[in-house]
Amino acid sequence: MESKENVSINQIPLASSPGTKKGDMLYRTLGRTGEQVSAIGLGGFHIAQHGLSQQESVRLIRSAVDRGITFLDNSWDYNEGKSEMFMGKALKDGYRHKVFLMTKIDGRTKEVAERQIETCLERLQTDHIDLVQHHEIIRFDDPDRIFAEGGANEALVAAQSAGKIRYIGFTGHKDPHIHLYMLKVAAEHGFHFDTAQMPLNVMDAHFRSFAQLAVPELVKQEIGVLGMKSMGDGVILKSRVVTPIECLHYSLSLPTSVVITGIDKPEILDQAFEAVRTFKPLDRNQVSALLAKTKEAAMAGKYELFKTSSHFDSTAKHPDWLGGDAPGVQDLAPPSA
Repeated sequence: MESKENVSINQIPLASSPGTKKGDMLYRTLGRTGEQVSAIGLGGFHIAQHGLSQQESVRLIRSAVDRGITFLDNSWDYNEGKSEMFMGKALKDGYRHKVFLMTKIDGRTKEVAERQIETCLERLQTDHIDLVQHHEIIRFDDPDRIFAEGGANEALVAAQSAGKIRYIGFTGHKDPHIHLYMLKVAAEHGFHFDTAQMPLNVMDAHFRSFAQLAVPELVKQEIGVLGMKSMGDGVILKSRVVTPIECLHYSLSLPTSVVITGIDKPEILDQAFEAVRTFKPLDRNQVSALLAKTKEAAMAGKYELFKTSSHFDSTAKHPDWLGGDAPGVQDLAPPSA
């Protein structure tokens, strides 16, 4: 569902508090979990990209933690597992207890999800992960598959009961209506998510807006809001209408518990801390002015490729990561033509 209507500023919720400043970082509460996490999160994809060696990646992750970033993002499928392996190395020597560790799995069945969780634990070299999220909820059938009998959420709940994971969430980048459907299906199964992750940026407000449609419901349910793609992997900056600091300030001004940003070099890490140092929550007039700058560029979703193309849809390129259907489906399915 694409909307080209004028943005109503009143539909975009803003943060009620900037957070608590400690040292060089802001900290916020993660939904109703009560966990205090850094307002900036270290993106897991970029730490094994752009020719970074394991040694360089470990140094970058530890530098981020030493400076105050506690929320670490990752995924089972990032860079064929290298992102988790590099992070696992970085979290040795006393670093694991300093961070809130999150990763994601792609499996849609209990069996596949169980295997992926065990792989994540092994790569990250830890006995528990603070938050595991169902990754890439980008199809309307994903929630139904996950919550079906024998679906992936059974694996996450079992892992939580066993102490292997602490909290459960989900991510997606395609359409806010799919996020709302995920919440609906979860509620029908008596389940309450701890977090939800989505694109929140200066273009989003004008096109399939997560900020307008999904965030208000998440705030209402006290689900921790994890913002990502504040610069769309750099694509939004190609519009030349906003700066990196403006992008981060906007996302931080929303009711986000964490804004996850890709950091692949010390200069980009410095940029994240500069955004925190100079951050003052934008008021509605400032938000209005910023969104006015992005309106024309944002209307057709040109700079939000994760919404309008398959470029960011890893599971679409690798459907085997999802696994087959839940048990019982094949018994009902008609014979193949």
